Amino acid sequence: MSKISELAVIEDGAVIGKDVEIAPFCFISSEATIGDGTTIAQNSCVYGKTTIGKNNRIFSHAVIGSIPQDLKFNGEDVELIIGDDNTIREFTLFNPGTKGGGGKTIIGNHNLFMGYVHLGHDVIIGNHCILANAATLAGHVELGDYVVVGGMTPIHQFVHIGDYAMIGGASALAQDVPPFCMAEGNRATLRGLNLTGLRRNIQREDINALKSAYRELFESGKPLKDVASQLLESTKSRHVIDLCNFIIKTKRGIPFERKGV
Repeated sequence: MSKISELAVIEDGAVIGKDVEIAPFCFISSEATIGDGTTIAQNSCVYGKTTIGKNNRIFSHAVIGSIPQDLKFNGEDVELIIGDDNTIREFTLFNPGTKGGGGKTIIGNHNLFMGYVHLGHDVIIGNHCILANAATLAGHVELGDYVVVGGMTPIHQFVHIGDYAMIGGASALAQDVPPFCMAEGNRATLRGLNLTGLRRNIQREDINALKSAYRELFESGKPLKDVASQLLESTKSRHVIDLCNFIIKTKRGIPFERKGV
């Protein structure tokens, strides 16, 4: 049975699932859909065409689905889609998409967004990510699965971060970070592999293959995309293949210190 406070404002047309809890002084728009088992704490607002999946926990004063902070936005039909089992802490701000970015901001499952996290328009978040307090993602940023972003870290528009990557706290990231890697600093540069995260999820032989590939890619002094292409021809590791394909496809470049320069 849903527990919805009489002091919450829920517009006609909103779709509320089973066992949903909505605390006092919340606002739910007419176009919103709230999945089964989701809880929304006091003073939180869900605006616009926002779909929230099952068993999400939304803490107080979260603002979900308010219009994009984009001067080009002119009231187009856009939306925010949130998956299942996410934890969204206090004073977070999630914006929907824009016409120029496909119209959708998409968040996966089992993510943790700590206090004051901001997700800009057209952001895409994978699964099992952790964004620490006041991490700030500009428009069109894309995160893979199992990404960790440290607190107080801003990420530039259109940056892509691969699976299992980690960005240190109080960094400022303006370029793409390949999967399995760790970046830190202002401006952030690669510091090595995210070994702690890898050891939790990947077999030792795969980690060894990634170590070898990392040295060849970033410590040999050779042209990065040339090395990635060569490794693709010789490796059998799917993780190295993912790493090399990411590097070849990057549009913003990879932030690393080039040897011999």
